Amino acid sequence: MREIKKLGFGLMRLPQNSANGADIDMEQCKKMVDLFLERGFTYFDTSYVYHNGASETAIREALVKRHPRESFLLASKFPTFQMPKEDKVEAIFEEQRKKCGAEYFDYYLLHNLNRYLYSAKVEACHLFDHMKQWKEQGKIRHIAFSYHDDAEHLDQILTEHPEVDAVQIVLNYYDWEEPFIQSKRCYEVIRKHGKKVIVMEPVKGGTLARVPQGAEHLLKDLAPDASPASFAIRFSASHEGVLVVLSGMSNLAQVEDNTGYMQNFKPLSEAEEGALKELKATYQRGWKYQCKDWAALDENAYGVPISGIIRAYNSMFLQPDPYFSAELNYYKSFRSAYDLAFERGDYSRETAKIGGAFDVTTALREAIKTLYENSFQSYMDRKENP
Repeated sequence: MREIKKLGFGLMRLPQNSANGADIDMEQCKKMVDLFLERGFTYFDTSYVYHNGASETAIREALVKRHPRESFLLASKFPTFQMPKEDKVEAIFEEQRKKCGAEYFDYYLLHNLNRYLYSAKVEACHLFDHMKQWKEQGKIRHIAFSYHDDAEHLDQILTEHPEVDAVQIVLNYYDWEEPFIQSKRCYEVIRKHGKKVIVMEPVKGGTLARVPQGAEHLLKDLAPDASPASFAIRFSASHEGVLVVLSGMSNLAQVEDNTGYMQNFKPLSEAEEGALKELKATYQRGWKYQCKDWAALDENAYGVPISGIIRAYNSMFLQPDPYFSAELNYYKSFRSAYDLAFERGDYSRETAKIGGAFDVTTALREAIKTLYENSFQSYMDRKENP
């Protein structure tokens, strides 16, 4: 596997001419692609569903038709969450190759795996077998998947499918030790299996590009001219085994900024890592529900991971678009083992344990309602069963 520059161009947030996601500003998009390549970066990441299905066509027009195929790496993803019957799998893959104008994908991923999709859809339709066949045929170079679930189930998938070359996960300094997203634990599982890591959401949907008021000095004292996003992306890229960090760039200025500090990438210094830890604590001070001893909430009779659920709910509302936050991709999988306890549990003892900082039963049910009603899988279920 050849060494590449660690910044990747995520094609999920391209510039638009209107509110219609498929109405992509192609002239600006071409300039963004050209500058990205000119500065030595090569990895482009799209999907069957980005921009209402128009992202793959856009990359054909902006990149594939205009630049030599050997000058870039192209990744796309199979829509596992829209899983058809197995006899439609080949047609979807060939549709993607045609839309992208590509004879092959350098990386081809199963999109948005979790424990539910893995057992009920991916294995049932033999998707890994299809990918192995496409690899043998030269239609893909590397087998991968993007993942939104816990470290335990990730370990299971990688154990059962050693043919996987890379896994794409959420990895940023905010979520590094958050119990819902488990960036650190998932990263460690991937590295244990000797696979490469592809990073998504390094700036947490734009959250880490905006420093909380009064905390600007934490970064400015270290690098006055560096953007907050640059610290977040460098955090993700500083970890061993990271193939590339994807940034969903929306305009030419963002390409200029990201490629500028990543051209001659330098891992974070100890002082910079310390500043980001302080900054995480600053973000947490904006949470709706505050608690000094989160661990106490998980020592309950039902075995429910209360702290993770309420922390995830808190984190949603720090983000520019709370209802498109990473946390919503995880919720249904985490809930599956605890349904009755969620619905019927009385957590007055846990309220007492944290000194009445907030009413745990009320907060938990509020968090559950919001996370469930807006979870990605619930949305897909409603589409499949209107």
